[in-house]
Amino acid sequence: MIVYHGGTDIVSVPKILDTFTGRDFGNGFYTTDIREQAIKWARRQARHRNKTEAVLNSYEIDDTILRTLNAKAFDGYSMEWLEFVVNCRSDAAFSHNYDVVIGKIANDDVGETVQAVIDGLMPKDFAMSRLAFMHANNQICFSTQNSIIHLQFITAEKVN
Repeated sequence: MIVYHGGTDIVSVPKILDTFTGRDFGNGFYTTDIREQAIKWARRQARHRNKTEAVLNSYEIDDTILRTLNAKAFDGYSMEWLEFVVNCRSDAAFSHNYDVVIGKIANDDVGETVQAVIDGLMPKDFAMSRLAFMHANNQICFSTQNSIIHLQFITAEKVN
């Protein structure tokens, strides 16, 4: 399987950065199996960081290895997905024991709904009814060193 990471740098050796709360699936190295989504993210990061170059990194991972890792796959938006994302985004002490987490991304519209739940402005059941009508892209978060070592760098290309 080919996965992509969009940003402003060539990342030939992926790393898990312990950055901050606010990420959908916690700390990890985020990828997607949707090339166009990664390109859009790379361009967005370049604008946001005032960089002149947007970079699309491509990796290969063997599907059979994914099946041997401790993985959590969310099938669309669900109450379980919402609670997981709320915990990851709002609680610096929250951690999970998954090597890989696969699921829908909380893009801008979805992120606003999740934030409203975090802020106590929207009940979870109402948030779920809103999420049912929102388009979502995929993300694959490699959360442990045990998972990230299986990503084989293919190439990096400028996508300005």
